[in-house]
Parts: sequence; C-alpha cells; structure tokens
Amino acid sequence: MTFISAILISFIRNGTGVTLIVCIIAIIIVLYTTYNKRSLEKFKIREINGLKAVEDAIGRATEMAHPVLYTPGWGGDIQRPTTIASMNILSHVAEKTSQFGCQLVYPTHDPVIMTVAQEVVKSAYSRSGYPDRYVEKDIMYVSSSQFGYAAAVDGLLTRTKPASVFLLGTFEAESLILAETGNSINAIQIAGTDSTIQLSFFIVACDYTLIGEELFAASGYLSQDKSILASVRAQDVMKLFIAVFLITAVIWATVESLSTGTNSYWWNF
Repeated sequence: MTFISAILISFIRNGTGVTLIVCIIAIIIVLYTTYNKRSLEKFKIREINGLKAVEDAIGRATEMAHPVLYTPGWGGDIQRPTTIASMNILSHVAEKTSQFGCQLVYPTHDPVIMTVAQEVVKSAYSRSGYPDRYVEKDIMYVSSSQFGYAAAVDGLLTRTKPASVFLLGTFEAESLILAETGNSINAIQIAGTDSTIQLSFFIVACDYTLIGEELFAASGYLSQDKSILASVRAQDVMKLFIAVFLITAVIWATVESLSTGTNSYWWNF
C-alpha cells in the first residue's frame, strides 16, 4: 500500500495526477454504460434525417436500375476514426444493396482501405443471404493522388450515373468537386465528415449531411448494436462530466480571485 501511495503522490506532483483520475473516470463510465443493460434499454439516439434517408436512397437507386456509389474520401487511412466509422456504415449499406439487388461501387485511394472494404462488403452480402451478388471488382483502388482520385471518382459518377451517392469519411479539397459532380447528375447525396472546413461544402451541395459526431453515432443508429450504442452513451456522459467540471472550475477560480483580491479587474483584459 505504501508503494502504491508513493506512486500516486508522484503522479500528482508531476502534474499527471489529473490525467490519471480522468482516465479512471472514463474507464468506469465506459464499463458502466457497456454492462448496465437497463441503461442501454432506455438509451436512444435522436432521429437523424440523413440516416433515415439511407434506405430510401438505396431504394431509389434500385427502382432506377442505377448503382449506388460510396466513397470514404481521400484524406484518411484505415487507422482514422472517421474511416472506421465509415466502414461500419458501409456494412449496413452493403446489406441493403444486396437485399435490393442494387450494384454498389466503392472507389478508394488506399489499397489497405480497399482490402478491408472488400471484406466488409463480402461479409455483409453473406449475412444478408446473397453472397453470389458480391462483385469484387466494384470495390476498387483508383489513385493515391488527391486530385487524381477526385478525377477518377468524377469519371465514375458521370459514366455510371449512380442514383445515390454516399460521401462518408475524411474529405479535404476534393469534397466540393465530388459533391458538385454528384449534384449535377441529380443523385441523392448523403455526406458526412468530421472536418469543419469541408462540412460547409457538403451542406450546400448535398441533400443530407451528417455533422461531426453524427458520423460516429451513425453505425449504432443503423445497426442498433448495443456495444456501439454503449460507446456513444459513454461519450455523451463524458461530455457532460467535462462540461460540469469546466463550469465548476471557472466559478471556483473566479470566486477565489475575488476573495483574495488578485486579478480583480480581469474583465479589462
């Protein structure tokens, strides 16, 4: 016990004690939200229009006998949270396209993402009961160059004329190029990214836009998977905890400065 106490004191003196405490609280919250079944039964994600439109967009493509095009953008790799979130949504979209008998086209800039996407789509087609409808060549690598990738995807859009386009992942300067091309062929476009700069382009050019963390909550919303819902709830609880902590810290610092007379004219700066 003495050894453990010495370690804790060392953490606090070195300025890492707060980090340690926050990590412990985060772990407790995640474990509680994951294993408390009653809390999960009451927890629901609010309705998101862009996600409600996913099935309608795929249905429209099926009725028009046109493909669905899904791109994760150029800016990410397989390790980015946005790419992982996009893969989870891709799994749901692939299940629907297999059930409806609709072609799914997935161009990407990264061979690793291509390989993972092929496995995700193949598994989704098998789960839905239509493994024979999976076409490996529709999940393709096009180019690692940013604007080479944008040009290749634009070419696919203009040639195949998909009825629905999903732009979900990490996007950079190519976002407006892709969104405008999709808009020009009258495709229903559902976009989403965590880049605040690119969101403005998606909002203007796309029918539905997932803003920020809506992209990360999308897989839980669509699949209703309890483990994903638990992680979403844990994030919400942590945000509430951080907000309360910050408000308390500001009030505490303000009261302390007023009581000691230091920085009493802080509002002049």
